[in-house]
Amino acid sequence: MTNTSPWDNPSIVNNMDPTGGCSPTVSEPELYRRIQAILPKDTDSTGTQDCYNKGMLRWTLHKNVKNNPVSSLSLVWVLIKELEKAERWDCRKNIIPLLHTLMYALIQTAYIPDELYKRVYGFCKRLLTYPQPYSTIGLSYTRQIKKEHSIPGLTYQRMVIAEQRLKNDHYPFQERVFVLADPAVFSHSLSKVLTDDIEASVLASTASGFITPLDHMCSVVQHSLQASLSPEQCNGTRLARALKDMGHDVEHYFQEVLAVFEQCAEESVTQRSRLLQLYQEIVSDTEPSSSGALCDCPLSNPEMNFYLWTEELDIWRELSKWFRSSSASDEFSMSQDRDQDQDQDQVDFELGESPIEMPSEARFSVLSSDSGIERDLPPNTDQLIDGDAFSATCEQGKSDQESGKLSRKGCIRLRPTVKDGVALMQDSLEEHTCLTVEGLSGGRGGQRAATLQRRAGSNTMHNSFPKQQRYFTARIVAMGDDRVLGRLAKTYYFYRKREARRLFLTMKVNLQFYYIPISPCKSHHSPVKENLNPLKGNPCTLGSYLGEVDPWYNSNIKNLGATITKLAKMQQANSGPTKDPFISDIISYYVRLGQQPVYFNIYFVKLTFTSMTKDPAEDVFLTHLELEFPDFRHISASLKEKQKKHSSEVCGAMVSVNYKKVTLSGRDTDNGLSVRMMGAQICAIPSSEADDLNCLALVYNATASKSKGNTVESKIRTNNIKIRSLESRSFTVTLDRDGRRVYKDVQSFEILPCLDPGYRVQKSMKSKFSLGDERDAGLSKYMNKGLHLPINTFAGIIN
Repeated sequence: MTNTSPWDNPSIVNNMDPTGGCSPTVSEPELYRRIQAILPKDTDSTGTQDCYNKGMLRWTLHKNVKNNPVSSLSLVWVLIKELEKAERWDCRKNIIPLLHTLMYALIQTAYIPDELYKRVYGFCKRLLTYPQPYSTIGLSYTRQIKKEHSIPGLTYQRMVIAEQRLKNDHYPFQERVFVLADPAVFSHSLSKVLTDDIEASVLASTASGFITPLDHMCSVVQHSLQASLSPEQCNGTRLARALKDMGHDVEHYFQEVLAVFEQCAEESVTQRSRLLQLYQEIVSDTEPSSSGALCDCPLSNPEMNFYLWTEELDIWRELSKWFRSSSASDEFSMSQDRDQDQDQDQVDFELGESPIEMPSEARFSVLSSDSGIERDLPPNTDQLIDGDAFSATCEQGKSDQESGKLSRKGCIRLRPTVKDGVALMQDSLEEHTCLTVEGLSGGRGGQRAATLQRRAGSNTMHNSFPKQQRYFTARIVAMGDDRVLGRLAKTYYFYRKREARRLFLTMKVNLQFYYIPISPCKSHHSPVKENLNPLKGNPCTLGSYLGEVDPWYNSNIKNLGATITKLAKMQQANSGPTKDPFISDIISYYVRLGQQPVYFNIYFVKLTFTSMTKDPAEDVFLTHLELEFPDFRHISASLKEKQKKHSSEVCGAMVSVNYKKVTLSGRDTDNGLSVRMMGAQICAIPSSEADDLNCLALVYNATASKSKGNTVESKIRTNNIKIRSLESRSFTVTLDRDGRRVYKDVQSFEILPCLDPGYRVQKSMKSKFSLGDERDAGLSKYMNKGLHLPINTFAGIIN
């Protein structure tokens, strides 16, 4: 039987919105049927269409109930019953999907009875006895439910304030979603679909058009009062009407409600009487307070910025602009010491701007007309006092800039301090603690983990190093195939390296990475596709791996690329965008609930070339490295055996391979061999569950010698490897299957796990005071030396 996707019927797309601003009530049997339809099945890993439909059905379920308080509350009741049933039947594969669906509905529900809070809290608390990742997710939601029960509506309130960047005097946290799409995959039509979808997500259902900050303030006040006061004490319809007619005066009550909630959070006391007083003040001018039906307060999508990730896009610069232009940087003091001024001066220097210029000013180069040595300066400058010299220098720089000449700007070199090193190392300290607790660090005790290095959630139960509080969170969503992840890993490496030289964003901005796999479509032409090598095999190996280890990611995120392609075709056929923002809704759901990172090793590669005048190159990669000899590129695989015997070139070029063999026991051994090969592929992502080791897999095609006992190993597992050509032939190296990252005329290369720049800073600072002792000491011995790229999913890795 063929499954038909809801998007295949154009009439459904434009009729998703409930009429009259309120969805029809959905019965509990219907809710139960829809919940059963979205749960992952054992066949979902091979059925792409089934997973595609499940993601659509999950979105439709939340869409139809979030605008109706009665249906939303019914959904929460049905979900907790299904979770308790899954617990009794020991059906663990349904626990995480049901739990995420429950929490997303619970956040947006207008009012939750105490009995329901207790049942949800009890279930989440019982998850603490489960293995990872159930216990970590259960701990996170247990704390959230406990706080939500004592202060109803707190999660919704803080989420809206942070995502919409509402100015207030009590909660300084802010978030923003950066969507980075690879232009090698995204054609003009796909980019237009995503841009139109994000723009549609900020449109209101009212005639006023865009949702304003006052509208968000009204929603926060409405939801906070309804969640705290029972339906017997709050009339949702009258409250909504009063807030709408209030205009700009609603900001006063918004600040008052926030003050009450933050006082409750700090002092752990209830302030229901004060909230009831505020409610009576709001509705007193209209009608006397009485009981009544509650109104919906739909949760708007967070603020998103869509970028085509070209070479001109600098992620560090975009984050700096966002941080500096944010209202919170003016309202809240990040630091009261002189480090704040030094950080500000440093970013001005990095961006080529003076402190009085706006962040959007273009960077200009400065060329000095002298050697830079004091004795070589013009004689007239020696006669000036310090103040006059400074003024003359500024005037000279201004005149030189206007005339086309370039001048020097005064600056100082700032070296990393001990405080900077500790702050940069903190993430590594947390990660190392989590990996050691879960047995994933390897090496000690002769045991090695059978899976990639990762952690399930924040691991606050075992973490001895509490995370530093950061007021800004940048959620970076990468969309594309393995190539965009390779660029993301390289960008993250240079981000950490830049921060290691001089700390600026690390102490203020928390980075969260998300990945939506999008395969290249042959029918869509990209402006840079002609510069790329043809992909071999699965172009989204990392996305396929995440779909295998996390069934809920497989159902909601993995096949989103097929949805975008269908929407592009429908938009071209209908000559207009759809009414409902589907893609941005999925991204919002992903970034809000996908908080369990999977850690992938970043590998460092150093290349040397055949030309003695060419300096060695250094780079990093995440998923793939391909080695190819151009001399054998055009040799057909159908050559006869006789031609192979009489042609040494057919056998390939002679290379030497030195590597450290990875074993399950952890007793790694140094091996070496010489072999003829025509090419090789090094992959960091396992192809099957049986091969899920935290290492690289080298596969090459070679012809073994006729001599007995001379066997050639065609597959090597290693983390450290060096390959060198023993003949005059050079080879080509391609990183992460990206034709924009190709190195030609390579003589040899060496691959090592990439060291965290924060570890290097601590190591270099220690070496100044050591007497040749290279052993780790101090904080460095607690660090995870390798640099990992964390990709957030819904569950991490489920064994």
